[in-house]
Amino acid sequence: MAIIRPFKGLRPPKDLVEQVQSRPYDVLDSEEARAEAEGNEKSLYHIIKPEIDFPVGTSEYAPEVYAKAAENFKKFQEQGWLVQDQEEGYYIYAQTMNGKTQFGLVVCAYVDDYMNGVIKKHELTRRDKEEDRMKHVRVNDANMEPVFFAYPDNDVLSAIIARYVCTAPEYDFVAEGDGFRHQLWLIQDKQDLESITKAFADIPYLYIADGHHRSAAAALVGAEKAKQNPNHRGDEEYNFFMAVCFPASQLTILDYNRVVKDLNGHSSLKFLSLLAENFTVTPMGEACYRPEKLHEFSLYLDGEWYKLELLPGKADDNDPIKSLDVSISSELILDEILGIKDLRSDKRIDFVGGLRGLEELKRRVDSGEMRMALALYPVSMQQIINIADSGNIMPPKATWFEPKLRSGLVVHKLS
Repeated sequence: MAIIRPFKGLRPPKDLVEQVQSRPYDVLDSEEARAEAEGNEKSLYHIIKPEIDFPVGTSEYAPEVYAKAAENFKKFQEQGWLVQDQEEGYYIYAQTMNGKTQFGLVVCAYVDDYMNGVIKKHELTRRDKEEDRMKHVRVNDANMEPVFFAYPDNDVLSAIIARYVCTAPEYDFVAEGDGFRHQLWLIQDKQDLESITKAFADIPYLYIADGHHRSAAAALVGAEKAKQNPNHRGDEEYNFFMAVCFPASQLTILDYNRVVKDLNGHSSLKFLSLLAENFTVTPMGEACYRPEKLHEFSLYLDGEWYKLELLPGKADDNDPIKSLDVSISSELILDEILGIKDLRSDKRIDFVGGLRGLEELKRRVDSGEMRMALALYPVSMQQIINIADSGNIMPPKATWFEPKLRSGLVVHKLS
C-alpha cells in the first residue's frame, strides 16, 4: 500500500505564478538559467540554480551557492512571492502537450515507502548527484521541486479529478520555456482528501517516472532527520516528500535517440553489410523516417534514411531488459559494430530527446558533427513497470518523459 498525505503547500500568488515558475533544475545548465532569469528577481532559478547570482564560472557546488539558495528562499517568503496555504490539501496539476492532457495529483509521499520498495525505481543514481540535492534539501529545509511518479490507473482517483477539472483552475498559463499549458487546482474538501488518501492506500506500488536523484535525496534527508530527532514519532513533516503522481496510461514517453561521431573505421557500405547480419535493412529515401513498432529502428547515414527491422530470433522477448530496443541497439549496433561499450562515458556518442524531432538528428549528421544517427521506438510505461517490478534497472538513456514538470507551482516545507 502507498502512504500519502495532504500538506500545506507554499505557492506563488496567482498573479505572480508565471514569474516564479521555472523549468526543473536538471534540464538546463547555469548559463541557460542565467539567461532565462535575467531581469526577473522572482524566478525560482534564484533558489534552484543559485549560482546565477554569482559571477560566471562559479561552481554550483560551492558552499556559498547553497547558502544563497536558503537566503533567496527566505526572501521569496518575506516578499510574499511564495505564500503557504492555510489549509492542508492535495493539488491537481494538468499539463497539455500537442492537444493531450495528463492530470497528476500533487501529494506528500512517505519516506519509508521509498526505503522499503513500495516506491519503485528503474534507474541507477549517482552518489554525487544525490549529495548535491541532499544539500539543497537540507539548506532550504524544503522540497523545492516535486518528483514525478506514475501509478496504476484508479477509478476513484479519476472520478475525483474529473469533478475538479470542470471548475476554474487556480493557475492556468502557457509556459514560455516549453510552450505547453500548465494548470493547477486545489483540493481541500476533507471528504475528498480522505478518499484520495484511502485510494492510494489500495495501490500496491508507485513508480518513479522521472527524478530519481530528487527522490533519493528527499528520502535520504527525511531518514537523516528521523535519526537526528530523539523524539521522532513518524508523523513529522520530514517523513514525507513532494511528488506529482500521474495515472500510468496518461503518460507520454518519447523516443531517446543516438548520434555517433564515426563508424569505428568501417566504410558506409561495410557498416550496412554488418547491420544486415541482424537486421533487414531497407532504404527509405531522404525524407525522415520514424520507427513504427517495437524492434524497428531508423538509421540516418550519408543523407539517406534506412529502416532496420530486427531479424526473428535475435531478441529475448522473455527478458524485460534484453527485449528493450535500447538494449538491442546497444548490443548489436553500438557495441558489436561501433565499439561503444559504455553509453555513460564514451565521448563518441550523444543523445537527443524525442521532443527535438528527427530533424535534429539529420541536422547534426548533415553538419558533419556526427557521422550517423539512430532513432528508436519509444519505451512504453508497461515496459518500465515490468522492469521495476522485476527489480531490474533500465539501461542508460532509455526514457524521455515529456512534458517536464514545472517547478515553483508548489513547494513542500519539511518543518
